[in-house]
Amino acid sequence: MVAIDRNRIVEAIHQAELRTSGEIRVSVSRPFWGNVRNAAEKAFARMGMRETKARNGVLIFVVPSRRKFVVLGDAGIHEKVGQDFWDRVVHSIAENFRSGNFTEGLVSGIFTIGEQLATHFPYDPATDIDELPNRID
Repeated sequence: MVAIDRNRIVEAIHQAELRTSGEIRVSVSRPFWGNVRNAAEKAFARMGMRETKARNGVLIFVVPSRRKFVVLGDAGIHEKVGQDFWDRVVHSIAENFRSGNFTEGLVSGIFTIGEQLATHFPYDPATDIDELPNRID
């Protein structure tokens, strides 16, 4: 069984979102044998990731039993960072996962995503609200 420190991950999301209007979510899936990307896209929709005002939601979808994951960014953030950014995030998380550092991989990915969200969608205390919960799905 893959150990993930949920408290550290939730705290990493909280810290990242202090600097941005963007929303970061993590979904940890039960074991299944279907297509991981398709399941991630369904989770993205189910979790309301496309419902943020600036379309700047990001989901890290993890299937620990299969040691697979997908990172999905909504249209607003994707337009700003492009596919190369997502490829770098995936590579960084994967390196940590290969070493057995699952929590560290997720925290690192959240930090990197948060940096880009803060750059392109900075936090404005006058208008920003936490649009999506920070808990792990």
